[in-house]
Amino acid sequence: MQKKAVILFSGGLDSTTCLAIAKDQGFIPYTLSFSYDQKHKVELDAAERIAKQSGSAEHKVISLSLGLLGGSALTDTQIEVPDYQGSSDIPVTYVPARNTIFLSIALAWAEVLNAFDIFIGINAVDYSGYPDCRPEYLKAFESLSNLATKAGVEGGKYKIHAPLLKLKKSQIILEGIRLGVDYSQTTSCYRLDAEGRACGRCDSCHYRKEGFKKAGVEDPTKYQ
Repeated sequence: MQKKAVILFSGGLDSTTCLAIAKDQGFIPYTLSFSYDQKHKVELDAAERIAKQSGSAEHKVISLSLGLLGGSALTDTQIEVPDYQGSSDIPVTYVPARNTIFLSIALAWAEVLNAFDIFIGINAVDYSGYPDCRPEYLKAFESLSNLATKAGVEGGKYKIHAPLLKLKKSQIILEGIRLGVDYSQTTSCYRLDAEGRACGRCDSCHYRKEGFKKAGVEDPTKYQ
């Protein structure tokens, strides 16, 4: 009998690969996206389209007003998204506590679905600047999941899956291609224009372009 899994899903390269891996492992995917005051909504359209094409059992979009809190170039209109800097500091594109917020809502939906597996496409190799992309963080949240839920107290065992955590971007791309992912449908840019074209210069675009280059695969991304 197939098990259900909640997939945190942005419609980007990483989360789409993560969805493909979950399906390959035999899970029935329930995809979860967020409208959290990010500066463009193109990724939400991509997420809905890919979720449908990929056979998601159900796709939800949760609205969160993280822009009211500010503190990130992705949600605060007063902070510009910079070009790739190559710094080891936590970047201005970090959204305060975002993964904790997203995982908490995914956990709530998983409990309702009677699902004990949650997939998140975070990566600690390329994005080492983000504190909520570390193995220690995932282990801590998994522990919390089993302590703070009715299902966990009654004997359920939650598992947070991060299959991309220790992979390089090129390895993620090659795994996705093996699983049949069409990366031309995905979006990764922090500064997409109204037509869905990537800027080619932000952190996310840099890692994406380098990933395709190192994988020896043609980059299908539409750039401005």
